[in-house]
Amino acid sequence: MKKIFGILLLLMITVIAGCSKEPTPEQRFSDYIALWNQQKFSKMYDYLSSDAKKNISKEQFTTRYEKLYDDLQIKDLKIDFKKPKKDQENKEPVRYSFTASMNSIAGPITFTQQARLQEEERDNNKNWYVDWNTEFIFKGLKEGDKISVSTSAPKRGEILDRNGTGLAVNGQVYEVGVAAGKLDDAVLSQLGPLLKMTREQINNLLSASWVQPGQFVPLAKVSMDDQKRIAQLIALEPVKTRKVEARVYPYGKAAAQLVGYVGAITADELEKLKKNGYNSGDVIGKRGLEQVLDERLRGTSGVKIVIKKKAAGSADVVLAEKPVVDGQDVKLTIDAELQKTVFTEMGEEAGTAAAMNPKTGETLALVSSPSFDPNQVMLGMAAEEWQALRQNPKQPLTTRFKQAYAPGSVMKPLTAAVGLESGAIVPGEAVPILGAKWQKDSSWGNYFVTRVHAGTEPVNLEKALVYSDNIYFAQAALKIGKDKFVEGLKKFGFEEALAYPFPLEKSVTGTLGNDIALADSGYGQGQVQMSIVHLLASYTPFANGNGNVIKPILLTDEQQGQVWKEAAVSAENAKLISADLRKVVSDPGGTARAAEISGYPLAGKTGTAEIKQKQGVTGTENGWFIAYNPDNPSLMVAMMVEGVQGRGGSLVPVNKVKNVFEKWK
Repeated sequence: MKKIFGILLLLMITVIAGCSKEPTPEQRFSDYIALWNQQKFSKMYDYLSSDAKKNISKEQFTTRYEKLYDDLQIKDLKIDFKKPKKDQENKEPVRYSFTASMNSIAGPITFTQQARLQEEERDNNKNWYVDWNTEFIFKGLKEGDKISVSTSAPKRGEILDRNGTGLAVNGQVYEVGVAAGKLDDAVLSQLGPLLKMTREQINNLLSASWVQPGQFVPLAKVSMDDQKRIAQLIALEPVKTRKVEARVYPYGKAAAQLVGYVGAITADELEKLKKNGYNSGDVIGKRGLEQVLDERLRGTSGVKIVIKKKAAGSADVVLAEKPVVDGQDVKLTIDAELQKTVFTEMGEEAGTAAAMNPKTGETLALVSSPSFDPNQVMLGMAAEEWQALRQNPKQPLTTRFKQAYAPGSVMKPLTAAVGLESGAIVPGEAVPILGAKWQKDSSWGNYFVTRVHAGTEPVNLEKALVYSDNIYFAQAALKIGKDKFVEGLKKFGFEEALAYPFPLEKSVTGTLGNDIALADSGYGQGQVQMSIVHLLASYTPFANGNGNVIKPILLTDEQQGQVWKEAAVSAENAKLISADLRKVVSDPGGTARAAEISGYPLAGKTGTAEIKQKQGVTGTENGWFIAYNPDNPSLMVAMMVEGVQGRGGSLVPVNKVKNVFEKWK
């Protein structure tokens, strides 16, 4: 028994001795590095030697690391150290070499440094502590030195049309300012209205903390084209102007929604984009292609991190440097002059228009009307000017070409294609339709499909397209059936997002929940909706006569003539529909007869989409027209004009599209 007790006592003594074993310096430094890799700076401070703590407080230590790592955007931090040789283990103080590597805003930073650990007794316990100094942060960083970050802004890439003509370019504007302390009330009262600024706004700029008496203080920027206003400004003493670099939009309103504009990054935008390398003070795209293609256009800022030495005669140390990379130019398939022509033709009408080469899929024009001046927005607009834009009932800030609308009768050739492919439509078959209105049966109640051209003769496909017969296509959709109708439209790209650089709403068929909805969709009403770009693409099988849907493209580096949907309709049926679309224009009774041009054949389709809550009430109407030359299909133009009721309906866009072709044929 005594023997057993003795063994147990010996084991307990051994365990106690093992528990009270002092930490090794290697383990202590390993723990310190683990905290460092996790950037737990507050806990790291507890490992510092007494001498190190005399030079820096815990708050200073923690704040300095956190601020530097945040400002320099330090990530991928890895600290490692070499284990000591055996013959050094019992020496004091202990020295370890460690390597620090990390990525920063200016690129990778790597350095090797030596750490010194010394043994200290605290609270009756001996332990090892790091004799920390500022060179642990970065090698060469001495007490009193400063970390400096300098940036070099890249040159923003330009947006060019197919011919290299600038749509968004790096140009110059006048910067208007005054010499501080020399502006009296009389001049101020004249200056404010000319700069579209309030007295308070001007005085706030002049009283900024950095302003010194007599110093030039920039107040606003003015377009170099605004010569009248510049002359009025420089006539005022002490107003001065100087030329500065700025983004310029040569085509102004004509391409505003397409190209967009740039502006200073906001705090909210920076919060979202900081992880992508954006910084405060950056200029970014705010809308249009300036925004969509911002990553490609903006380039990469050059950044240099430097240790600015306090000691006289000491050379500064470059920690990391990333060279500036200018943004890439972007060349569009757009023809800037055609863009301007189409926009001018639309006047101040609310609507959208687009042009395409149906063979290649190149988008030649993409217009939204009415519009705004991106130069004015970029240079700065007064609050009342912004308010006027936002409250304008025609909504000039809306990008209409990206939206999907009820297509009205421009949908009918697609219904014809689906009907021909399914056998529900036989081209020469005459359908007996009498009167101006029709319903399937009494289950429709008071709901009727109506048509404009009401005759007593039977109607075949050709007449239905030429006269735009709603009843014919309503009956055709019902005969096709919901499932085959949807399946047929999907072959034309419905219900599918179009891979297009400018994000567009996808074209949809809607739920087609009952026969009325299906019948209405057959002639472009109901819930069916299309974007104008998709409308152009859906007509390429007819224009080219091969039945394939060509993919629309917007950038010149995209492949031309890509087949998006192969054999959406047979070549035979595509040619048949195209021949009928020619008669829509050429036939004396055709709905697009007004578009006929002597010596230049056009094929096309009109449409009038009614926008109303229910049948029997007066709503608004959107007028549509799409046309191409079937003998030389290199240009196809589509246009939608809002609010054409009482003004001739689709005749409004018919005349405008005709004018475009006459200028470009």
